[in-house]
Amino acid sequence: MDKKLLDILACPVCKGPLVYDQEAGELICKPDRLAYPIRNDIPVMLEEEARQIPADQEL
Repeated sequence: MDKKLLDILACPVCKGPLVYDQEAGELICKPDRLAYPIRNDIPVMLEEEARQIPADQEL
């Protein structure tokens, strides 16, 4: 993930910062507990495409 791109991307729900999870290939919004997929090196920043992170999973 390009650092410059990560710096300008924000969660579409809360407009907060995202954390890149390289192992999972996702961008994580910690406050909303959402994981946005990265497909073909392109972040999919649609709320309906995001995976809800279970409350018992550590972020």
